[in-house]
Amino acid sequence: MTQRRARPDAAPGAVRITTAPAALTDDVAARTRRYLVQMSIRVVCFAGAVAVDHWTRWVLLAGAVVLPYVAVIGANAGRERRTDPGTFVAPAPAALPPGAARLPGPERKEGT
Repeated sequence: MTQRRARPDAAPGAVRITTAPAALTDDVAARTRRYLVQMSIRVVCFAGAVAVDHWTRWVLLAGAVVLPYVAVIGANAGRERRTDPGTFVAPAPAALPPGAARLPGPERKEGT
């Protein structure tokens, strides 16, 4: 049996053979992690608003009010859109050879 050699101009690393998206469990885990981080920032905003007696209290309260909306929209956004258009290639229109546009049928004589 012969061994195949890699092409010298081939890029190293794994070859991508599919355009399948990431697993659903990975997507859900990433969205859950992002939601928990945003809600943790909200808790810090509330704690800071209680502890601070300055104009920044209102900024922290605004952050605590707006963050849940942003977090829920991000968590419910669903799977990420693929940026890869895939491997579909539209077929080129078939060209007719010269004279093929005539329909088959009985021969017609000129002048009749």
